[in-house]
Amino acid sequence: MRIIKQIGIIFFICYISKLISTLIPAKFPSNVISMILLFLLLWIKVISPESIRDFSEFLLKNMAFFFIPSGVAIMDEIPLLFKNIHLIIFILLVTFVFSFWITAIIVEKTMKRINGRKEKIHE
Repeated sequence: MRIIKQIGIIFFICYISKLISTLIPAKFPSNVISMILLFLLLWIKVISPESIRDFSEFLLKNMAFFFIPSGVAIMDEIPLLFKNIHLIIFILLVTFVFSFWITAIIVEKTMKRINGRKEKIHE
């Protein structure tokens, strides 16, 4: 009975986000709205993590299966991908450099913060 309740909670959130998605004038994926809604409900403690733990763990353990439809859809669009390969490579390079740069900044700030704490401890 506990699993059915957990499935019900997750599906209810998905249903509400589907409704929200249809009400928003811009095209916005309902699965993203579901994740935001679930995050907010967990954050304001309307839902406890224990109330969805078992079903969430099941979904995480079987996550690979959820990528199969996306992979098949991408395989159907191979000609389109090859047609725009130069744009895809450009986007990959730009995002790689940008993420590398942001990561370096965050690591540098974190190291300064850690070293500052160590200096305070040794004083």
